[in-house]
Amino acid sequence: MLPANDSTVKGDFNNVTFTADGITSKFYKKGSKFFINTEGDDGKNHDFEVKYIFGYQPLQQYLVHFPGGRMQVPRLSWDVNQKKWFNQYSGQKIASHDWFHWTGNSQNWNTMCASCHSTNLHKNYDTKTDTYKTSYSIINVSCESCHGAGQKHLGYVKSADYKSGDKITGSFLKLGKKSGQLEQINTCAPCHARVSEISPKHIDSKEIMDNYIPQIPDTENFHADGQVDDEDYIYTSFLQSKMFSKGVKCSNCHNPHSTKLKHTGNQTCVQCHVANKYDTPKHTFHPLGSKGASCINCHMPGKLYMGNDLRHDHSFRVPRPDLSAKYGTPNACSNCHKDQSEKALANAVIKWYGPNRKHHFADDLIPGSQLDAKSEAHLARLINTKTTPEIIKATAAFYLGSITTPTSLATLLSCLNDKDAQVRYRALRSLSNFPPNGWIDNVAPLVSDKVRAVRIAAADLFITLPKDQIPSQYASAFDAAHIELQKYLHYQTDFSTGNIMLADYYLKMQDYTNAELFYLKGLRKDSQMNYALLNLSTLYNTVGKNDAALKMLQRALKNDATNERIYYNMALLYNEMNDKPAAEKSFAKAVDLKSQNPRVYYNYGLMLNANKKFKEAEGILQKGIAINPSTPDLYYALTFVYIQTGNKTKAQQTAFQLKQLDPNNPNYQELFKNLGV
Repeated sequence: MLPANDSTVKGDFNNVTFTADGITSKFYKKGSKFFINTEGDDGKNHDFEVKYIFGYQPLQQYLVHFPGGRMQVPRLSWDVNQKKWFNQYSGQKIASHDWFHWTGNSQNWNTMCASCHSTNLHKNYDTKTDTYKTSYSIINVSCESCHGAGQKHLGYVKSADYKSGDKITGSFLKLGKKSGQLEQINTCAPCHARVSEISPKHIDSKEIMDNYIPQIPDTENFHADGQVDDEDYIYTSFLQSKMFSKGVKCSNCHNPHSTKLKHTGNQTCVQCHVANKYDTPKHTFHPLGSKGASCINCHMPGKLYMGNDLRHDHSFRVPRPDLSAKYGTPNACSNCHKDQSEKALANAVIKWYGPNRKHHFADDLIPGSQLDAKSEAHLARLINTKTTPEIIKATAAFYLGSITTPTSLATLLSCLNDKDAQVRYRALRSLSNFPPNGWIDNVAPLVSDKVRAVRIAAADLFITLPKDQIPSQYASAFDAAHIELQKYLHYQTDFSTGNIMLADYYLKMQDYTNAELFYLKGLRKDSQMNYALLNLSTLYNTVGKNDAALKMLQRALKNDATNERIYYNMALLYNEMNDKPAAEKSFAKAVDLKSQNPRVYYNYGLMLNANKKFKEAEGILQKGIAINPSTPDLYYALTFVYIQTGNKTKAQQTAFQLKQLDPNNPNYQELFKNLGV
């Protein structure tokens, strides 16, 4: 990042125009200043002065100053190699009011970019005024970005102690020449990972989760097998790799100062992997010097990000076209052999290496991510296998939060003792979907965990519980962790989702005024967030403003007319507002959209039954059971329907199935007795 001037700007600003995705922009100079005439947030073209350049290879971006200390990054970027303008996110027509428009929160430098491109950056965001006073010590990345502030180091090397030979390891610098693997990776990770920062006040720690919460390889940003899909900036991929498990660190391959590889081509890999075993057609089955003989093409497939920036997947995995044929995940072979089917590619691997593939965590992670009846066993196996990478165990713990069975709960509780903070953190987040009496005693010690992110997640579980349910010996630790949680949430409010996180917190605390305030603030930054609209609708319903609640759901429906949860919430709301026909219609729509939520079928079935539409009620409840065969409420409701219609035989059969699922539930004992099961 540098000020825009004739020596730093690489783009063509000689009165040139560029049209893409329905917008025509002009680039020109006025004196020594650079301007872009393009679409603003009102949908009209305006002149915007370029204040700073951002990047130099393979693309350069430009920063525009806005009121309130904001700086925004236009989609228009300069391709340094081809010397032409191009549009980031080419092919997408983005409305001027959209969160993703270049004037919106998604393309805000202060929040999205700044911390990794300047030294000692503080975003200094004021949530009350929605303004920034962002500062930095040095505009660009400098030595101190990685090695820490140099004042103590300079003072020490000039001191008598140093000159007399009384040396201190590291000489008050971070990341010395002999730094260990985790120390080096965790220094690189904040900028080479997808992370959220916990606080502007960093803890001096070798544990990354004291200051950042890194992304896990779930299906939001990764493929189901853990391969990178959206930008992950390397860290999350690398933690999955055998390289990481064997102690490899960034500087084994990369020069950290020039950012270049230390060796060219396959020479990088044969530092460790014997050349005459791996850099040979006997291993690659491709001629020497061909694309197929390049290690990175098979084990580090690349993908273009930001329009023209090629980045390689650092999970260093063996290509698995057999998994592609079975699950639709990508594989490196298909990048070159586009004319062949995944099955044909899988057969080629069998021909070369035999029919059996060595087990890889992806064999369990993919079916585990599908969250169906078979997923739990795969996820438990990942967690209970010692050789599973910790980042994958954390991902498995995340997925288990959607499988609320007693065995899933037991597995998550075992994760609370894991040595890796990410695993403990993700297990805590997943426990929010389970009843508190199942986890209180196990979670309590973690409010005083040695890692800040873990303490925050533990506190977040306890905030909705009465104070007398928190074990007394942990009360003061909870109070301290609760303060850390509040500070963390307030620090996120420059970002659209950060406001929603804080609003959710206030909703849990039954502080409806502040919850509404931050839901609305988040929606001003991103009007497309249906999650926020649904929760705000719930808030309005809670405080008795059902008309406002309905308006929020109608707004959500405009964003996404195929979201079954919106129709389900709408059905419940219409029912409460005594509009039974609208409620029934909304339930039907949720079912048509193939809702997986058992409560949709339960509530809809009961409504049909109450309206004496017994055949329809039976059909809906049976459909729900087919989707969720382990949900007792559905069998209970279906039994009730059969009793209503006088079909005692079917009532007994269904009650028997219910008893097998939930034999000791006191709510069912009278039913069992009356039906003789």
